[in-house]
Amino acid sequence: MSLQDLTADMLTRIRNAVAIRRKSVTCLNNRLNRGVLDVLRDEGYITGFELVEDGRQGLLRVQLKYGPRGESLINRIDRVSHTGCRVYVRSRSMPRQLEGLGITVVSTSRGVMSDRKAREMKVGGEVVCAVS
Repeated sequence: MSLQDLTADMLTRIRNAVAIRRKSVTCLNNRLNRGVLDVLRDEGYITGFELVEDGRQGLLRVQLKYGPRGESLINRIDRVSHTGCRVYVRSRSMPRQLEGLGITVVSTSRGVMSDRKAREMKVGGEVVCAVS
């Protein structure tokens, strides 16, 4: 099986796991995926993640987070910048999800960060995904 976009695969696995109320999900490991998961953890959408060695590149085990009554915190998670169509934005024109209630994950020259942090640091970059 050949995967072209590992980040899109990770987001789909998280979306499917949240839909069936799983506690954790495993994804393939790479630097961009770890950066996206760092942002999701810092913003409170997931509990955490850990690296699991499998003899190859490794796997990421993501612990999903739910509300006090079992409601999912991730209602929608979409890949914005695709392999064939990259989406770049400046810090002034950064998209806001649900008028600031959601986040946009941006890959900048200073690392992967949320849209709030990118606006604060006044850096733009590639829009990786949108979470609401």
